[in-house]
Amino acid sequence: MPQLKPVVLITGAASGIGHATALAFARAGYRIAITDINESNGSKVVKEITSLGAEAIFIKADHSKESDNSRAIEETLKAFGRLNAAINNAGVEGQPDLKIEQQTESNFRHTLGVNLDGVLWSMKYEIPALLKSGGGCIVNVSSVAGSIGMAGMAAYVASKHAVEGLTKVAALENATRGIRVNAVAPGAIQTEMIDRFVGKGESQARKELAAEHPMNRIGKADEVAQAILFLCSPASSFITGHILPVDGGWLAK
Repeated sequence: MPQLKPVVLITGAASGIGHATALAFARAGYRIAITDINESNGSKVVKEITSLGAEAIFIKADHSKESDNSRAIEETLKAFGRLNAAINNAGVEGQPDLKIEQQTESNFRHTLGVNLDGVLWSMKYEIPALLKSGGGCIVNVSSVAGSIGMAGMAAYVASKHAVEGLTKVAALENATRGIRVNAVAPGAIQTEMIDRFVGKGESQARKELAAEHPMNRIGKADEVAQAILFLCSPASSFITGHILPVDGGWLAK
């Protein structure tokens, strides 16, 4: 009998790093379930994936809601019968440039709801599915903001610090159960989010952001995707609980 192709669930895959990651896994021979709140863009990504010869489904989901995370797993298993890898990428930057004393409950709750609660609820349902499939791997998408402070970004920074803590807890809890749990910590990566911060084109703000990286450039989404793919590959079989910076050297400073 032919061996079934592995299955990956990628959250927040309608754009940016999630989109690039979906394409990378498609090229690596995975069957792919992607989620997002943007149904139109998600459907376009599914078409891109299928054009590469891979199977894919789109699931509309708001990962701040526990029920949507449960449903995402149910629909993935219904479509493909198994789960071998999960990439928890869905995230928002929140409202930038708010000092601590300017923070609002709505901004803080929304940012942590997607970035932190979403990772927790995702793993809650991914882990049992991975166990039933014989094990696998989880990669959470953090940020350099998971290790350092950024003025005006309290909610985002808090959420990413917490994601890295959750990653380590999940890794320890599953280290002998055949599930590896790691995270990537991107620097500034060329996505729609970066364009919202520094604008399109060669603005002064973009040059200053690039200069934060010792490599003096902004990263590419596929560079993060390749790191995620590595963490889900046999080449990383003895790596768990690790936070892998993909940051052009930012955190080495």
